[in-house]
Amino acid sequence: MIEKEGFAALVLRLRAEGISDLDLLTAVEQTQRSRFVPAQFVDQAYSSRTIPIDCGSFMEGADLAVRILHKLNVKPGHRVLEIGTGSGFMTTVLGRLAERVLSLDRFSTLIAAAQRRLDEHGLRNVVLRQADGSSGVPGEGTFDRIVATAGFSQMPRFLAEQMVSGGVAVVPVAVEEGRYVMVRLTKTGSRFEREDFFETPYLPLESRVAQSL
Repeated sequence: MIEKEGFAALVLRLRAEGISDLDLLTAVEQTQRSRFVPAQFVDQAYSSRTIPIDCGSFMEGADLAVRILHKLNVKPGHRVLEIGTGSGFMTTVLGRLAERVLSLDRFSTLIAAAQRRLDEHGLRNVVLRQADGSSGVPGEGTFDRIVATAGFSQMPRFLAEQMVSGGVAVVPVAVEEGRYVMVRLTKTGSRFEREDFFETPYLPLESRVAQSL
């Protein structure tokens, strides 16, 4: 019941923002968000509030997650890089939309939990890897879409080499100390077109893999 009512309320809020992409909303509906939140927060799974998860991390509110995915505009056949697996919710939705997803997180605890959830949802086209993501994934070729849920102090340089021409990245970029705005970067040849959207609650990207978690 939580799933159906929560999703219905989310869809109403998203439609009020002009988000009605059927493929995206279907992928969200098929990804039971209550499985991704800690048990004590199940009743808030579809709310717009951020929810604490392990390792001092958090998952963004449902509205923000879908808003970001809407800006990313993933299509069948796309190869996607995600920096910041977190709970694995966005990862799972991406897996339903894209050909292949590579998702990185600093914390082995989060990677292990996200892998269990991916397995529960029967997704086999997603690879999770413990890595910091500050340089993307050198040596893995290029991606059609790149999304990050950790803040960069400036536009990430690796995008030039790791994105296809016509590719899109949606990443939080600092506008001043401690404030990050979600930015969409569209690559045309060797140039980028930049669009700034909404402020986000994401934490700064930390380099190095976490050893203890």
